[in-house]
Amino acid sequence: MTSCDVDVLVIGAGPTGGTAALALARMGVSVEVATMYNWVANSPRAHVTSQRTMEVFRDLGIEDELRRQGVPWELMGDMVLGESLVGREFARLPSWGVGEERHGEYVASSPCEYLDIIQPRMEPIVLAAAAQAGARLTWGTELVSFEQDDEGVTARLRTRATGSEREVRCRYMIGADGARSSIVEALGLPLEGHLARAGTVYARYRADLTEHVSHRPSVLNFFFNPRTAVGEIGMGMIRAVTPWTEWLSSWGFDMANGEPDTSPEAVTATIRTIIGDPDVDVELLDVSIWYVNQQYATAYSRGRVLCAGDAVHRHPPSSGLGLNTSVQDAFNLAWKLAMVIQGEAGTGLLETYSAERAPVGRQIVLRANQSRHDYAALRSVLVDPDDDRDPIDRLLAPTPEGVELRDRLDDALRLKDHEFNAAGVEKNQRYVSTAVLPDTEAAPEEFPRDIELYDQPTTRPGAKLPHVWLFDARGRRQSVLDVVGHGRFTLVTGLAGTAWETALAELEEPWLRPLVIGRPDCQDLHHAWHRRREVHEAGCLLVRPDAYIAWRHLGPVWEVDVARKHLSEVLDLVLSRRG
Repeated sequence: MTSCDVDVLVIGAGPTGGTAALALARMGVSVEVATMYNWVANSPRAHVTSQRTMEVFRDLGIEDELRRQGVPWELMGDMVLGESLVGREFARLPSWGVGEERHGEYVASSPCEYLDIIQPRMEPIVLAAAAQAGARLTWGTELVSFEQDDEGVTARLRTRATGSEREVRCRYMIGADGARSSIVEALGLPLEGHLARAGTVYARYRADLTEHVSHRPSVLNFFFNPRTAVGEIGMGMIRAVTPWTEWLSSWGFDMANGEPDTSPEAVTATIRTIIGDPDVDVELLDVSIWYVNQQYATAYSRGRVLCAGDAVHRHPPSSGLGLNTSVQDAFNLAWKLAMVIQGEAGTGLLETYSAERAPVGRQIVLRANQSRHDYAALRSVLVDPDDDRDPIDRLLAPTPEGVELRDRLDDALRLKDHEFNAAGVEKNQRYVSTAVLPDTEAAPEEFPRDIELYDQPTTRPGAKLPHVWLFDARGRRQSVLDVVGHGRFTLVTGLAGTAWETALAELEEPWLRPLVIGRPDCQDLHHAWHRRREVHEAGCLLVRPDAYIAWRHLGPVWEVDVARKHLSEVLDLVLSRRG
């Protein structure tokens, strides 16, 4: 191996690049992050942060600080639907699992809560933690070109302020350079779908709307009126940036007519229409036009350059999947890079990154775009081209027509659960790759409930380890997710699994630790793990650093030599140390 300046060069300092850098640095990998910008995101951008993403940040040690900076779960989601913010409502949609019907399921599925935190508040926390862990951050620096060979990547970087250039030699490079990724283009990664299929105006502003929202807190609200009944969604949106004084509104436009009027006067008038108060004091901060993309890569890497985040999945913010999927891309990739760089795994392990994450990227691109299409059912309740009566009057009328419209409204709201209460979309990923050994003894998994709406926890290989509460020697609770991960593999067994524990000790792998559930430091006092584990107490689970299950042994093993043989063979396969 020729000399390298750094193990991994990350291009892009958004949530994807920042998370990758933080995870890599915490695992002892030298990493440099280069971004063309002089600071973090300058607009609210992504904000809904899922339970799974918060689990990643919990593992990386920044969950508490993020929660101090964000809007808490309980304020996020009794979403208002009406004619305007101050006008008549026709429905409220409990979202992100805050509604009583689903809340218990969400709470039981994770030690973490949802959080609404905008990128300008999230990114400094992630990047500061990465720097403290040893990552080097380089601001105002753009990638000019790169070349790779069998031993590494040579990247040419340019400082934008001075024009000076330098070369960085690295073992691997991560392309986290966003939806216009020059790295994806240079690699020629295959892309499916299309760009700019619909248009939206975004406007950020200040307005004190406390009196209208404090009694019905929500970070997203949608309103139907003639001024905003255009475009794909056909409704005007109000999103809380800083409750309840800073906002972002959006509305669609017909692309066939060109770009809409974005003058301050026109935009302010539309904002006041959405609010429903022609005299409300609006301080306009910025206006932009945004186009809806539906595109995903079918492969995420080529050689020693691996891409992640918006670079490989491009879609609208519907369903709140973008930032969350990007963070989870980075978390999946980081431990694999670390183990290959540190000589604990073969390079074949890196091929599992595309195999595992590309299907997720495709799924969320299609889901986010479908969520926009699903507004058609809601619009059809409100719009009748042959009836010029007020749509809310028609909807609320005590007539047979009103009854039928209200039934259709209920169907439309249930359809929108697939956007705003889609626990299964966020949590039911099942990885298939050589880093997951198939479960040949169990019947194929079935999903008796809607796979997009409902989370189905399981200990099957390829699934994330289910959350249950355990208790330490002093009786303090800790999630099972708190005692796995942190950059290491974990072999999970029970009190009867002494053969596994002894075999693991004989292997002397510093990155592989035992977790014996039932011991005084990890008690299953609720018997929740007993009911969830799906394996014999003397069986085991091999859990990866990203908390996904690589392999399980359903039945008991009592002999140390048998356990040792199983573990040696499994680790070699999972880590691509042999064919």
